[in-house]
Amino acid sequence: MAFAVGILAGQLASALPSPAGIAAGLGLGVAAGLLGWRLPVGRMARGLLLALAGAAIGWSYAGWRAELRLADALPAEQEGRDVLMTGVVASLPQDFERGLRFVFEVENSAGPVPRRISLAWYAGYRDEELHSLPAIRVGERWQLLVRLKRPHGNVNPHGFDYEGWLLQQGIRATGYVRPAEANRRLDAFVPGLMNGVERLREGVRARFRAALPDAPYAGVLVALAVGDQRAIAPELWRVFAASGISHLVAISGLHVTMVAALFAAGVGGIWRRTPALALRWPAQQAAVTAGFVVALGYCLLAGWGVPAQRTLYMLGCVALAIGLRRETAPARVLAVALGVVLVADPWAVLAAGFWLSFGAVGLLFLVSSGRLGREGRMLGAVRAQWAITLGLLPALLLLFQQFSVVSPLANAIAIPAVSFVVTPLALLYAVFPLQMFADLAHAAFTATMLPVRWLAALPWAAWQQAAPPPALAVLAGLGCLWALLPRGTPSRWVGLLPLVPLLLWSPARPAPGEARVAVLDVGQGLAVHVQTAGHDLLFDTGPAFSADANSGERILLPYLRAMGVRRLDTLVVTHQDNDHAGGAEAVLTGLPVDEVRSSLPPNHPARVIAGPRDVPCAAGQRWDWDGVRFTLLHPAEASDAAPRKTNDIACVLRIEAGGRRLLLTSDIEAVSEAALIARDADALASDVVVVPHHGSRTSSTAAFVAATRPRWAIFPVGYLNRFRHPNGEVWARWSAAGAGLLRTDAGGAILFTLGAAEVQPATARDRAPRYWHGR
Repeated sequence: MAFAVGILAGQLASALPSPAGIAAGLGLGVAAGLLGWRLPVGRMARGLLLALAGAAIGWSYAGWRAELRLADALPAEQEGRDVLMTGVVASLPQDFERGLRFVFEVENSAGPVPRRISLAWYAGYRDEELHSLPAIRVGERWQLLVRLKRPHGNVNPHGFDYEGWLLQQGIRATGYVRPAEANRRLDAFVPGLMNGVERLREGVRARFRAALPDAPYAGVLVALAVGDQRAIAPELWRVFAASGISHLVAISGLHVTMVAALFAAGVGGIWRRTPALALRWPAQQAAVTAGFVVALGYCLLAGWGVPAQRTLYMLGCVALAIGLRRETAPARVLAVALGVVLVADPWAVLAAGFWLSFGAVGLLFLVSSGRLGREGRMLGAVRAQWAITLGLLPALLLLFQQFSVVSPLANAIAIPAVSFVVTPLALLYAVFPLQMFADLAHAAFTATMLPVRWLAALPWAAWQQAAPPPALAVLAGLGCLWALLPRGTPSRWVGLLPLVPLLLWSPARPAPGEARVAVLDVGQGLAVHVQTAGHDLLFDTGPAFSADANSGERILLPYLRAMGVRRLDTLVVTHQDNDHAGGAEAVLTGLPVDEVRSSLPPNHPARVIAGPRDVPCAAGQRWDWDGVRFTLLHPAEASDAAPRKTNDIACVLRIEAGGRRLLLTSDIEAVSEAALIARDADALASDVVVVPHHGSRTSSTAAFVAATRPRWAIFPVGYLNRFRHPNGEVWARWSAAGAGLLRTDAGGAILFTLGAAEVQPATARDRAPRYWHGR
């Protein structure tokens, strides 16, 4: 456990230690370990020395492994350049709206590139460019012309760290395949263990897709058989989250254990009934060995996730102990599995599944081990479900800001059905591709989902709240452990008390007369959250990335919920361009919204959803919230007539608090800027300006820059975007006007308070730095 604490400390560091620091940490760990082992000291002192040894060695090991991985980097000068390379498709190709995405392991390259990269192969950006893509299979060797960039993701408060995830996966560059005659398949299959495993997984996935082409839960069966969850619809994930059964769709330890136990029981039964075999090798040892081998095969087939690894290492520890005729203590088995996982993958601590997986098993050991009397299966199942529900509650609130209230009942229905009916049938179809098995597995899961969907649809099915401080979650977690100790432990109920402040936690809001502003990092797009003492406004909703993915679902809703925003008082959708309105539908369906102000056409889906709540933007509209004034400056008048350019009618909003001003300009261009200056140039003077049209050369005229005279100019742009925003001349123009320049692709979300004090912006990357950011 101390080793795991050291690994965690290393992964949360803002910068890596120097080689000398790594060596010093390793030396300290070795010295402390030797002292704890050899010195005649008391038990507590020995424990402290060994804990220090484990933590120091873990910290040094995490730093050493990180240096090795980060050294395999794409040089900055190679970004955006075409490179011809040869390599092997190393993962299951994933379909998306207009192309394929896959991991590519580079063998040879015309330039310096990392060994493992993620590539997209597009069928064209626009309808007139669409063309068919070649059939790509895992294990093939290809020659490709690609264009790469260094790992980069959106960074927002409480948001998903894409760069950290890429580092954990060992992917050190991302890019796309360029159209070229040089792109060609060199070999149909490159021999190798993992290539063979991945090709097998691909075949199983293809068989499921062919057997159940239009079945709503076919993606779930694929996930249970081979661990590929990407075919599960977002709507279904919401049902799983609300009902608390998401863990069943992953290849969990329960599934691996069940498969191993079935094979172990079968082999043990045959062994005991065959005297020649039983005399040569004890039946118990043969059974656990067979179970371990089958579990290893299933884990490989399932994609080698952390829960599957943890279970496999635990089974291996038990099998080894039985083979050596040693006693197996549950805590020791779990500790060995923890150590092996972290030695193999020190970045596992960055994944939520790591904490939930090991936490769940530890809780089960806590409430089931060392009992003197026997208890019935029903009582044991209730006790186990209660332990997992209570014990994981603080972690769920910290990681996801929600937990399922109906989870105990939903799991009581789903665990037996999925573990003992659906999963075995799915695996049977994977091994013996008879249509009957696929149909039965799908029918069984369909029946399981009937009550689960009903539970998930209850208005109180899930508890959602703001992200609590980590210290409060840790305190509540310790309290839950105390409450779960055996009867006879004094005052167990006291352990439940820290849950009260955890469940009632709400972050502080701005004082009256102030506004807290977050210009969120949504890539090439715009989304700004403005919060006052009692109200919340969202200005634009960022882009839609594909038919099934948008910034509203992936960035804005998680951020707003983590900030404790339960409803929006106003949503402003400035115009219909995708990079501003792409997430509007998700926001409107995912969160209560009192009012929508927009320049959307009448038939736009977001305006249809808003219905009578929609108010067309027009200059002169104003309102006051908690001492903060909001004024719309553009367009001049509301109209449903189609404009020559949608940018010409984009809503422009000015916010005033404590004598400071913020100007949100959306995508207005030179014509609209001139109109604003002609109507009232003095109204444009601001302390902070979100630069028009992402810094395009069609906006930010010299007259507009002079009229605004900002202290800060913010450019909401995507990293290496194809429009090459911001334009160099525009950037220089704002700089020459004396403005401090900030951009979301470099700093992530930009956060500041608008009030009487001087505006002091901060970036999300500066507030929560990680050693892998920008590397």
